[in-house]
Parts: sequence; structure tokens; C-alpha cells
Amino acid sequence: MNNISSTLHSKVHNWIDAIGFRLNASQTNNKSHVTTNHYFFETFNFFEKKRRNHPESTKFLCFDAYGEKINVRSLLDLQVAFFENISQLK
Repeated sequence: MNNISSTLHSKVHNWIDAIGFRLNASQTNNKSHVTTNHYFFETFNFFEKKRRNHPESTKFLCFDAYGEKINVRSLLDLQVAFFENISQLK
């Protein structure tokens, strides 16, 4: 199961690098060793929460075009939310 999660982490990062997402903010809780990164592109934002040295436990969170929270379980979840959001721009 750890391979699936670490694969999701690498797939998401490869995809956001290809699209051109920018890191907006990063906060680290030194006590729990959890880092929260906020990425954005145009009007689309998403968050990554990860523990130091444990990419398999990384969690992603984004919002759909209507502002509803989406827990990202696959790269497709993130891509669908992203393209729905971008398609709303006119």
C-alpha cells in the first residue's frame, strides 16, 4: 500500500511541475514534523500535507468549481477539479 501512496505523491508532483503550479506558501510544524504546502495556478488552489521523510502518508486537498472540498485519492481527482475550475474562466 505504501508504494501506491508514494506513487501518487510523485505523479502529482510530476504533473504540477508540467502544468506550472507555483508554491504560494509553506508552513512546517516542527513539533509534529508536518509540512503544509499551498500550490496555485490561475484560480485553482490545492494543499499538500506531508510528514518529513514519509511521502507515502502525503495527503492532498483541493476544491471543485463550486468550492466543495475534494480529498484527492488519485491524480485523476486533482486533474478533474483543475480542468473544471479552469473551464469556468472566461
